[in-house]
This record gives sequence, structure tokens and C-alpha cells, in this order.
Amino acid sequence: MTDKETIDTVGLSRRTLLAGLGAVGVASAGAGLGTTAYFNDTETFEDNTLTAGQLDLLVDWQQTYDFGEGHRFVSAHPDHDGDGEQSVEIDGEVFTYSDFPDVDDEDSNGANIPVLDCETIPPLSAADFGTDPVTGEEMETLVQFSDVKPGDSGEITFSLHLCDNPGYIWMQAGNVTEDGGAFTEPESLVDADNAADLADAIETTLWYDEDCDNVYDGADPVDIMLTLDFSGSMLYDQYGGLVTADPIQVNGTTYPETTKIDLVELGTRQFVDYLQSQNADVQVGVAYFDGEGSDDTEPRTGIVQPLTSDLSAVDSALSGLRQKLANVVSGGAGSTPFDGDGDPDPFSNANGIATGTYIGEGVDDAQDELAANGRPAADKRNIVLSDGESFNGTGSTQFSSPTGAADDARAASPTPATDVYAINVDGSAGTLQAMAGPAGGAGGDPAFFNDVDDPLNIPTVFGNLAAQTAQEKVIMADTLGNVLDALADGTGVPLDGNRATPHDELGDAPDDATRDPFRGDGVMHCVALSWELPFDVGNEVQGDTLGFDLGFYTEQARHNDGSGPEQAA
Repeated sequence: MTDKETIDTVGLSRRTLLAGLGAVGVASAGAGLGTTAYFNDTETFEDNTLTAGQLDLLVDWQQTYDFGEGHRFVSAHPDHDGDGEQSVEIDGEVFTYSDFPDVDDEDSNGANIPVLDCETIPPLSAADFGTDPVTGEEMETLVQFSDVKPGDSGEITFSLHLCDNPGYIWMQAGNVTEDGGAFTEPESLVDADNAADLADAIETTLWYDEDCDNVYDGADPVDIMLTLDFSGSMLYDQYGGLVTADPIQVNGTTYPETTKIDLVELGTRQFVDYLQSQNADVQVGVAYFDGEGSDDTEPRTGIVQPLTSDLSAVDSALSGLRQKLANVVSGGAGSTPFDGDGDPDPFSNANGIATGTYIGEGVDDAQDELAANGRPAADKRNIVLSDGESFNGTGSTQFSSPTGAADDARAASPTPATDVYAINVDGSAGTLQAMAGPAGGAGGDPAFFNDVDDPLNIPTVFGNLAAQTAQEKVIMADTLGNVLDALADGTGVPLDGNRATPHDELGDAPDDATRDPFRGDGVMHCVALSWELPFDVGNEVQGDTLGFDLGFYTEQARHNDGSGPEQAA
């Protein structure tokens, strides 16, 4: 029996999967969401326990509808008070989606609910599909509008959380039905056959909603500093720098083992390459921080690459990070990334390396660069990666507070106000999480924090951050009929777990090397579907109905190549 034959798939059906648009507006289809558990059992022995791995896909959503009076919240999951706006109560505190400013909610700030994860998303059985805002009728399915008129529009953002194991995810459709419906006299004058025209009349966009805000975002100009940990624990086996004994190829060089700094090089160069491929309006610079040796009088921090729009120069600066880190850490007093006096062998004796982790000073250096060379009209972003807490080295200086440095970075004064993104690589997350937050806002914002338990996921994190920097990726913009055809064809549309890779969801094979699985750590990924019935649609759609199911299918990455099941789920 093959691995695929053992998958207990949950098929598309009106009873178990999400519903679709329809009825000159939008008619009903089925409800629910499907997940696939590749492993789903626990085997227990006396004094020993074998626990099979799990694959659990959790989905939440926010739906809006505009019938001429502005966007309104229609339905969401979770929705603790049933008002159509996504919300959840955790330990007595209510968190609200507020994906666009709400005049009736003074706390609405355009942010999603980043606290939703594998532990806090309620079961789908608790979902409330809300009421049709036009008719007031209770909706039994996800989308069930019965009086849509030309000019109406709507949108759903699905938030996907893959828990426990990495896996591939497909978006699928099924049970597509169309009907000409009631044949009114105005329609008969333009549509003698009473054809079902609604699917071809509705304009639809399917895209990755990177910030999960129910709105397609283009690219704004942004200046970015990559502030990277160059401490010994990122390279040397003696201090935990070795990730795996498997070889890795970096910039044409194959190393017999994989270290944290190798994965940082892969991730940051992928980050830069993606922005370059998208012609993003960005400047990028690179800062570093280590600690200090006993002969140092100041922390070993600085700039590897000043801010520049020449992304090829940034790519070059990010090459050979093993050697550049070694130059800083194992070189003599005052060593820089460029002096060539370090030993990059991860198994070398690292007893004499510089110690300490001066995160705060690294953030300050990056902010000084943004202040000196940033563009006045550009947003500012500081992406800080570290695998530990700040602490003093063996020299004579005292480190500054990393949370204090991040507070200054986010604040309007001293300028510039900067979004601080933090990436914790299998270290102590508390400090880095406290640093993370938006320009002008507080720290501790989970939307700006990435906690990476497995360093092998570092490239994916940088890929997702790159996708948030450039304009959001459109999977397909076409009529709803054509989008449904793509979703219903074969195994559906294969989604990409790392949008910074050049994968074409519609043109490339699902098992193409450019498609990445989704990490199995519950990180939020959002896919959005917007629709509009244009004003210029004529009477030919009167009374037409359209129904379909939407669903998501997943299978674990291990032992599978991403080609998908032999039959559509």
C-alpha cells in the first residue's frame, strides 16, 4: 500500500465543506472544513510511549459584504458574540479582528487576531455562519446571499494553521451547480435561453493575504535593515551552532554540515532575491551584533551593508556569512566581518571566542543607519534575528537594554518610527517577543514575532517576511466560473508555503522544487477570495443561482513529494 493510499481524506461535500457564492447573488452550498490526519493515533507500552505524529489543519475566517452601504462584517470563525466580526475570548480577555476601521468601535485599528493558533481556535462545530445583512435571514452555510445586485461585492479571508507536522496544502472546489433560475420578463428580452450567466459575470480575485486584513495590498516604499546575530552560537558546534550533520549548499559552496548561520544566509539572500524579482521599491541594509572579547572596549557590532537600492550589492554582502561571522567572533580585538582573521570551521576549538550578545547595540546601529540614509517617504522596518538573550561578554563595556532599543526604534522620537520584527531561533523568546511591534505601537505584538523552534525553518520565515514586503501575490484574477474551474480541476490549486520562491500555482507542477510545504508549527497563512458583480451587468443574470463548495486538503511533507493524492480529495 502506498503512503497516499493510507490517507484518510475528507471529501468535498455539501455536508462537510465550506460553501460558495450563488443566487443573483449568491446561493447556498455545503458548510464545513476538511482536514486530513496522516497520522492520528497513539500507541502506548508499559514504561514507554510511542506517539504517532499528527497533521491537523485548522481554518478560521472573516467574511465581509458590501451591498452599497460599505463593507460589513457578515460571518467569522471564531466569533464569540455572534456579531459577524471575528473575535475570541481567551482567559477572560476578548480579542477582536477589526480588519478595517470600524466607526462603531473606537478600538478598531485595522489589525487581525495574531493570537489565534492551534491552541486557541475553537472547533468548527462552534462556527456561526451569521445572517444575510440584506434579508436578515440566518445563513446555514458560509456564504448564502439571496438578493445580490449589480455593484455588490464581498470577500473572505481564510486563515490556515497547519499543526504538528509540515505538510502540503491544496485549495479545492467541488459540487459546482448553476441554474438560470426564475425567468423574468426583463431577462427574457436579453437572454432567450435563460442561461446560467452568474459565474461568468462575477469578477473574482484569489490571492495570498499576507497580513490577513481582508484587503489586497500593493507595495509601499520601505527601507529595511536586517539585523543579524553574529555570535558564536550561530556557527560553532561547541555553543549549539550545528543544526544537522546533513550537508548544505550555500552560494555554490557545499558544506558537509548545516549551521544556523548557513540557514540565515539562505533565508536572507532569498529575501533579497524575491524583492529584486518583484521590482519592489525598497532599500535594504545589513547590521550585525556579537559580544566582546576580554581585550575589547566596546561591543562588536556594526554595519555589513549600508542601506542601498542596489539589491545585488546586498546579496553579495550576505554571501559567505560563515566566514564573516567567524571574523567577528574568533578574530582579535576590534575584528570586523571583513578582516579575514576568523576560523569558520564549526568544529574548531571556540574557547577563546568573543562572548555576549549585544542585541540592543545592534538595533541601535541599524536605527542609526535608517535615520542617516532612509528615505523620508518610505516606511521603516528592522528585522532582528537572534538565538539568545542579551548578556555581557568578557570585556569592560555594559550592554544596553534590547527592549529599550526596540522601544526607541518603534517610537516617533528619536526618528524614524520603525516596525520591529523579531525572529527567535530556538533561544529565549521573552526578550525578542517584547521587542516586536509596529511603528508607533507597543512591543510584545505577536504579529511581528516569529518563534522558530527548528532552525531549518529560518528560510521560510524570511520568505514570508519578503512576501509581506512586496505586493501581495495574486494566484488568479478571473471570472468566478474560471476560478472555480481551476479549484475543481484534479487535486485543486497547490498552495505554496513560502511565497518568496518563484512558484506558479497554476502553471508549475505541484511537486515542482519551487513549491514549499507549510511549516507544522501553526503559523498563520491567509488566502483570500474577493468577488464583485459589476454595475454594468445586465438583466441576463436576474434570478440566476450558483452554488459550490470550497475546501482545503493537506498531506504531510515527509514521505510525499507534493504531487498530491491520485484523486481529488
